[in-house]
Amino acid sequence: MALTAAATSPEKRKTKMLLRYFVLGLLFLTVIAPIVLYTDRFATFKDSSSRSEFLEDVTALTLPGDSRHLNVLPQESSTILKEPIGIVYTDNSTTSSSATVASSNVENNDLQLGNEKDHKSARVLSTTDEQDQSQADNVIKQVTYNADQKGSRRDGAEQEDQNELQKSSGNEVEQQSASTLKKIDENDSTLLKNDKRTNQISPPDARVRELKDQLIRAKVYLSLPIAKSNPHFARELRLRQKEVQRVLGDATKDSDLPKNAFEKLKAMDQILAKGRQLVDDCAAAVKKLRAMLHSTEEQLRVHRKQNLFLTQLTAKTLPKGLHCFPLRLTTEYYALNSSEQDFPHKEKLEDPRLYHYALFSDNVLAATVVVNSTATHAKDASKHVFHIVTDRLNYAAMRMWFLRNPPGKATIEVQSIDELTWLNASYSPVLKQLGSPSMIDYYFRAHRGNSDPNLKYRNPKYLSILNHLRFYLPEIFPKLNKVLFLDDDVVVRKDLTGLWSLDLKGNVNGAVETCGESFHRFDRYLNFSNPLISKNFNPRACGWAYGMNIFDLEEWKKQNITKIYHNWQKLNHDRTLWKLGTLPPGLITFWKRIYPLDRSWHVLGLGYNPSVSHRDIERAAVIHYNGNLKPWLEIGIPKYRNYWTKHVDYDHMYMRECNINP
Repeated sequence: MALTAAATSPEKRKTKMLLRYFVLGLLFLTVIAPIVLYTDRFATFKDSSSRSEFLEDVTALTLPGDSRHLNVLPQESSTILKEPIGIVYTDNSTTSSSATVASSNVENNDLQLGNEKDHKSARVLSTTDEQDQSQADNVIKQVTYNADQKGSRRDGAEQEDQNELQKSSGNEVEQQSASTLKKIDENDSTLLKNDKRTNQISPPDARVRELKDQLIRAKVYLSLPIAKSNPHFARELRLRQKEVQRVLGDATKDSDLPKNAFEKLKAMDQILAKGRQLVDDCAAAVKKLRAMLHSTEEQLRVHRKQNLFLTQLTAKTLPKGLHCFPLRLTTEYYALNSSEQDFPHKEKLEDPRLYHYALFSDNVLAATVVVNSTATHAKDASKHVFHIVTDRLNYAAMRMWFLRNPPGKATIEVQSIDELTWLNASYSPVLKQLGSPSMIDYYFRAHRGNSDPNLKYRNPKYLSILNHLRFYLPEIFPKLNKVLFLDDDVVVRKDLTGLWSLDLKGNVNGAVETCGESFHRFDRYLNFSNPLISKNFNPRACGWAYGMNIFDLEEWKKQNITKIYHNWQKLNHDRTLWKLGTLPPGLITFWKRIYPLDRSWHVLGLGYNPSVSHRDIERAAVIHYNGNLKPWLEIGIPKYRNYWTKHVDYDHMYMRECNINP
């Protein structure tokens, strides 16, 4: 046994040695030999004569199964070539071994071939003469050289060698390729400019629109007989339709789309192309599209009407907090002693030397903002007097609030409309009309309301005489010369005392005109098909704004404006001259009696227009939330709400108890 072990030991050692040599040989072949060969090739490549031979070999290089030669992409310079940009496409036609080179006169639309990912323009290169062929060969050499040059640029230590190689290259290549490259550069620059111009013009939601159009076309194809006769096509189309719907989601612009949106768009294009091939007659598709268009327009009309109705309903509804607020104030007011229910400084109420404001409102919170914002910006609040007239329901709450929260040194007066005993149905035609059965029927019959296109005129606020008190200012303030009328949905941002010193030049009403807005012209408010209107007024006449108006009460009395108002109200007893509201009769009553104020005095639209300029708001003396989107409602425009809420004390006890928050 010992002899056998001794005999086999040398054999094992010999086998191990052979394995070691084999491993070392493999290591040499796979690691060391490539390094040596690469170093030798690099040294050979640096030699100019060897490099020329290598480049000539490259030009003749062909790949198995493809006899096409390299094509040259347009470059940016004739001396320093950069990496090719985009993808090179060649003609599909059978060609010889000669390379195809681009002509400089190729049309832009021929060059702009689509790419599935980046839409870069492809270049189709072609030529027929031998001179261009030699130029192409030289350019190929330079491109090959430049590719190696860019590879060496990755290593910063070899930068100097690269510069030496560039300087040592012959000028012959540059001279031969200069003319060709110059033409290609001009063509390429034109393409780049066109691409940039296209990118600038294309809207940010172009792809979103295209996806939506695809869904419409898919719906049309699925509704046609071809979908039933080709179940495979219909199944694939439904699949693509679901994919596009999933990709589209709630996206409104291209940046909202996922990364795979373009792939889904291309896939849908392919299946829609199949649909176009299957449909021989387009008449059925056109008929279906027209039916869909008609149906969509009808649905849009219905939804718009519903939206208008719901918006009007929301605007008319009193929020729970604003209902709670006056109830708490009313309870506390009637708990006061009679001596505590009076306001101070009664002697100022009829002093014509002071600045008097008229405010007619049944909204305690809104009236508070008007008074507080005006008094805050007044230079001398002690000279400002606020006259508030409200209805019987809110009288106690309005008085209680201002008794406990007086506007600084300003004087306040709160009256009930019931105290104006001279205002009755026998004196005021509008008061008689507001109580008529036909008027009540007009407002409270729901089926008629739904059929009325002018829902905004059916707002029950027009049933309140408070809305018409603006036509009785001389009767309400018989001892005053001028009064500034303010709506309860305005916010004052500057001192208004300058309005009392304005010379109205014989006019009665100082107001901001609204000539720039077509919907504020006379023909939008008055019925010019009626001869009484068409004979007396111009349909394109410039309207003006209620909400902040300085009235000269002396001129009012001289021109007997109240009588003019009464006469027109009697003529409109059947509402054929205008719908209800105060602006239409105001346009008629003060026709040619308006003194135009600078637009900065009164900025409109914060209750319906989200595009009011921030610059106009900052310059404005008064901003007006006219429209349905009042700032005390949840539907108010958020970016305008802060101008109003900063004049409300939300920390007040009653505000917190009634859950009134900004």
